[in-house]
Amino acid sequence: MAEEKNTIKGGEFIIRDTDYKDVFIPESWNEEQRMIAQMCDDFIKNEVIPHVERIDKLEEGLMPSLLEKAGELGMLGMSVPEDLGGLGVDFKTSLLATERLALGYSFSVAYGAHTGIGTLPLLYYGNEAQKQKYIPKLATGEMKAAYCLTEPSSGSDANSGKSKAVLSDDGSHYVLNGQKMWITNGGFADLFTVFAKIGDDDKLSAFLVEADSEGITLNPEEKKMGIKGSSTRQIFFNDVKVPAENLLSERGNGFKIALNILNIGRIKLAAGVMGGCKQAITTAVSYANEREQFGRPISKYGAIRFKLAESAIKTFVVESAVYRAGQNIDDAIAAYVADGMDKGKATLKGIEEFAPECAILKVAGSEALDYVVDEAVQIHGGMGYSAESSIERAYRDARINRIFEGTNEINRLLTVEMVLRRANKGELDLMGPAMQVANELMSIPDLGDKPEGLFANEIAYLANFKKSILLVAGAAVQKLMQTLAKEQEVLMNISDMAIMTYLAESALLRVQQMVEKNGEESCSEQIAMVKTYFYDIADLIHKHGKDAVNSFADGDEQRMMLMGLKRFTKVEPYNSKEARQLIATKLIDKNEYCY
Repeated sequence: MAEEKNTIKGGEFIIRDTDYKDVFIPESWNEEQRMIAQMCDDFIKNEVIPHVERIDKLEEGLMPSLLEKAGELGMLGMSVPEDLGGLGVDFKTSLLATERLALGYSFSVAYGAHTGIGTLPLLYYGNEAQKQKYIPKLATGEMKAAYCLTEPSSGSDANSGKSKAVLSDDGSHYVLNGQKMWITNGGFADLFTVFAKIGDDDKLSAFLVEADSEGITLNPEEKKMGIKGSSTRQIFFNDVKVPAENLLSERGNGFKIALNILNIGRIKLAAGVMGGCKQAITTAVSYANEREQFGRPISKYGAIRFKLAESAIKTFVVESAVYRAGQNIDDAIAAYVADGMDKGKATLKGIEEFAPECAILKVAGSEALDYVVDEAVQIHGGMGYSAESSIERAYRDARINRIFEGTNEINRLLTVEMVLRRANKGELDLMGPAMQVANELMSIPDLGDKPEGLFANEIAYLANFKKSILLVAGAAVQKLMQTLAKEQEVLMNISDMAIMTYLAESALLRVQQMVEKNGEESCSEQIAMVKTYFYDIADLIHKHGKDAVNSFADGDEQRMMLMGLKRFTKVEPYNSKEARQLIATKLIDKNEYCY
């Protein structure tokens, strides 16, 4: 089984089935992992939540002190090896910690920036001297970190940045000039990872710049819609002398560093928003049980129950996919280490392998959170719009996640682009299965016996959803060829089909495993979630596929493909209203998110 798990490739879910026994599910956390989760819960409850108002007012020194307290407990060093002062947990456990600490509103942003984009470039790309000098201090919170990539004229197009570094005549230092903006932790960080081009280079390089270096100035704190307690500043570098030994990795390697660190940030963001989803659902359920209208709690009404159930479904499927991908990454890292690769390089390679899934999860997670907090505000009615309500803060804070770590539009495009690039390199065989699907359209549909078993329909639906992706993507590649990269609407249609299919498969695999361990009766709500999600996305996958086909095909080819899409997205009637009632009833009875 271990060998089989290790052979799965990133993006391969489109053309290959996964056995439910081969995935990790959150119900399988061990005792040590549960203790880490509880430590994070306690920290947020005791150290952060009582001070959220002070945090949002950017009280000087408060956020750094909270990071230092987190460092004392080891929470800043989750991903740092033990020999550098960290806990050295595996990747999925770091995702768990991120999920739990996400309940800290703006604190979670500062924590994520410090432990992720602030620390990991150095951890994975630094030389031994650089790591020994800075990593132990970052792991304890003695030093705080920030990541300086974005500029006024370069956001998604990061490599177009204008910051420059010039090597001194004696080779002892670089002279750095440039402007960076939207720098999280910028107001109190001690160490910046700064991206700039050396001389006339085409590609970025990365530098470790200490914040007390002469020539660094900061603009006042940005006033933002949400995450108000997160320090966000513009930083100016004016003839800043950076020791030559503080060049991170090799010259011109900065863009690669940025891309690989963003992959980590994307899946960690997805883990974090799950924590936000669960908290918002709990808040909404609690309010719905307390608030009475027309003589009874509003949780008794079907319209409210729909919102609670749909919020739970979206959260459950994203969670299933996040920890499935997290285990895939852990397995890939272990395989690279077994082959003799350095642990740091193996970690980067393992995460890079599943970059398409990281992009998928970033999109799915951030959009699930936006749905959940929006409906939570709606359930609260006027109280949800009051600044005295915790859900108002959650609503404002959630919106940034569709922009962080590359906008959702960029991530949708990247999802398809990365998979197609791997197919072009021969790393994934997409065109073979795509041709098989095209040939299947010309054959008479198999109307054999109906499938049997609890999830027989869903297993068949899943196979057909994958055929839908291959049908549209294969035809788009053949028809549009070199212009496909410019057809963003088509790429986004294909991406949405892939995102929903990946989430559906992940939730199905999770619940199959749960049912085998605990029986159908104890998993009735989770079964209802899977069946409802499959039923709902069938129409959505059909719509995305149809929109894509109609944009590039015509005549008999168009009619044939549309017939195929209709066949591949056909599902049996299902009472989703009753299923959602079942899901919502348990939430209401437990008075919290309980899945």
